[in-house]
Amino acid sequence: MIQVDAFTDRPFTGNPAAICLLKGPRDDDWMQSVAREMNLSETAFLHPDAADPGAFRLRWFTPNVEVDLCGHATLATAHALWSEGLLSRDATARFHTRSGELTAEWLDGWITLDFPATPVVPGLDPSALAEAVGGSVVFAGFSKYDGLVELASEAAVRSLIPVLPKLAALPVRGVIVTARAESVGFDFVSRFFAPSVGIDEDPVCGSAHCCLGPYWGERLGKTDLMAYQASPRGGVLRVGLRGNRVRLAGQAVTVLRGELVGDAG
Repeated sequence: MIQVDAFTDRPFTGNPAAICLLKGPRDDDWMQSVAREMNLSETAFLHPDAADPGAFRLRWFTPNVEVDLCGHATLATAHALWSEGLLSRDATARFHTRSGELTAEWLDGWITLDFPATPVVPGLDPSALAEAVGGSVVFAGFSKYDGLVELASEAAVRSLIPVLPKLAALPVRGVIVTARAESVGFDFVSRFFAPSVGIDEDPVCGSAHCCLGPYWGERLGKTDLMAYQASPRGGVLRVGLRGNRVRLAGQAVTVLRGELVGDAG
């Protein structure tokens, strides 16, 4: 078991993820119990894919549920493979997941993930979403997984105190709150709240940027953006738009190595 802080180059910032390195698959109840024990926003479970030599099977669990897509735990897993000598740094990490095949590459200390874009889609009533967030709402809409709310300023995003029971009642994984950046060097800022899956606030949510990238790319007329997730821990991401894919780049730091004992074999 390895714990990695993702989307940061400093320990105790960014988003922590636990990575459980397995020889083969384990049952769902066991993985959910481990994730509950780790009590982080995500615990990743990884083992070699017997059907595709050189690739890995990867699954992600919050303390409450399994999720379909997780950016920071994927970045942390790739970091663990390279830092623990399980994969050469000049090799692309390939993961088979519930969201299809995902890849990660290492270059000059940054890890780049290739993820599917999840742009805002029409057809759902955003009024409850805006009401749940409150504040000076500029836009409210939904992606495949999450709600997205744009506020009028970075300061409004940073100071937001959401009504978590209202957010948890929405039919989404979580809610992204965002604004155009006022901080130098960044294009946009965001925060991510997912109380319905056991995460009141996710410190840095990579998969949310699969929606944020297309959203801000269209508004700013850019295909390469710098993002800051303005949680108390904070995190930095490079976001690149490539057709229906989003390239998410970040750094990572190992903070803990351990071994599961008891029912861990």
